[in-house]
Amino acid sequence: MKKHYLPEKICIHCLRPFTWRKKWQRCWEEVRYCSERCKRESRQRSK
Repeated sequence: MKKHYLPEKICIHCLRPFTWRKKWQRCWEEVRYCSERCKRESRQRSK
């Protein structure tokens, strides 16, 4: 089932769209990466 009504963002590392998840309910405004992997790789690149 597709959920077209959920908000989307673009990951700042891989530039792919990702949708809202229940675990991000309280911090959706601060979410910038689609996954832990993107977050980790982005930190390694900046070093």
